[in-house]
Amino acid sequence: MKFLLITPLVLILAACSSEQPEQVGSTERWYASEDVRYGQNVFIQNCAVCHGDQAQGLTKDWKQTLADGTYPAPPLNGSAHAWHHPLKILLRTIQNGGVPLGGTMPGFKDRLSQSEQLAAIAYFQSFWSDEIYQAWLKLDGLK
Repeated sequence: MKFLLITPLVLILAACSSEQPEQVGSTERWYASEDVRYGQNVFIQNCAVCHGDQAQGLTKDWKQTLADGTYPAPPLNGSAHAWHHPLKILLRTIQNGGVPLGGTMPGFKDRLSQSEQLAAIAYFQSFWSDEIYQAWLKLDGLK
């Protein structure tokens, strides 16, 4: 069932790309190099101020609440929990923001198209090791 929900999203982005899927290590990814390059621009312009320019996060203590009770932006490069979330949840968080989860991230549904959101995800997933990406595929039901 999850696969049926995710497949249209992946197909939308794949249709926008003229390249073959990216290969990192021994794993073929759902995105192409072109998507990562496009996603880098989207990410730098909209996400890097909180998540770092290479999705590395800006604080080591991202699990600890700040003085105001909110959580800082986590790294998205595979060293935190982003890989525990299916693609549809990653998209929902980008669209609706992180406030419902205890963070301060604004929603981007009115600022970024779905293809821009998917490209940003492709960019930060490009930092994920083959092992992390494989684990994400299993959790997301895509493998």
